[in-house]
Amino acid sequence: MPPRSSAPAAPSARPGLNWDDLRYALAIADAGSLAGAARALEVQHSTVLRRLGALERRLGARLFERQRSGYLPTEAGELLVAQARQMQPGIDELARRLRGRDLALAGSVRLNTSYIAMLYLLPAPLAAFSRAHPGIEVEVVEASGLADLSRRDADLALRLSRAVPEHLVGRRLGDVRFRIYACRGASGLPQSPRPLAQLLEFPWIGYERDRSTTFFERWMRAQVPDERIRLRVDLFHSMVAMLRTGLGIGLLPSFVEADEPDLVAVSAPIEEIDTPLWLLTHPDLRSTARIRLFMQQVGDALAQRLRAGA
Repeated sequence: MPPRSSAPAAPSARPGLNWDDLRYALAIADAGSLAGAARALEVQHSTVLRRLGALERRLGARLFERQRSGYLPTEAGELLVAQARQMQPGIDELARRLRGRDLALAGSVRLNTSYIAMLYLLPAPLAAFSRAHPGIEVEVVEASGLADLSRRDADLALRLSRAVPEHLVGRRLGDVRFRIYACRGASGLPQSPRPLAQLLEFPWIGYERDRSTTFFERWMRAQVPDERIRLRVDLFHSMVAMLRTGLGIGLLPSFVEADEPDLVAVSAPIEEIDTPLWLLTHPDLRSTARIRLFMQQVGDALAQRLRAGA
């Protein structure tokens, strides 16, 4: 009997791709490195490396060239990343719509806010909310910029701003007032409210020279001569730290006053820079029970503090 011819082995079936696979590939392409992708995804560097290796083995193709300058997509990688970019808006919208139908008082709430708000405004309201609703996990992400709520970088955002994106919805909680402060008892600095013209005789701590994107930076640029500024900072909490040293006087939101006994207000509220405080979310999430509850309870607590003159 002639020998039986050997047929070629059938290729092994490979599991289909899922969005999580594509999300990792897209993050590497955007960042150009594993470390950058890990930061964007908020995972460990080793996790990104492991997921990339598993994805390449599953596809049987190399997706990125490892070069000294970073990770560059191969031809196969470019195709995969291009497809992922096309899919991402639809995936994000679907996820928001599904989450928006969630009626349970359980799950997570991710809040994007500024450093200064987390230090002085949010601790007590967040603690009260968490005690009252132990089934809801609150995650706070502190950043100076507004998170992209459309991409689910956060569920809600607390922002001090005169203009908010039109595609977001939320509550205007009240207006934050601003005053000039000095270190209490500091030699050579005022210790009680004075007119602005008199305050310009003292040394100041300013904000970044090259930035004029915010209302308070524009106000200081217009009102305070450069020669009066002894040192510059970029954020409010840095201003608090420098004011405590007694180096000079500076501008702060008045809600810090109750928690900073070492600082004394040396001006009346500066009405032209009163600024609204907003609690915002994406329209697709506003019907979610835990989001609606958070906006009501935490928002009410913050609004009450602003009305009390924080």
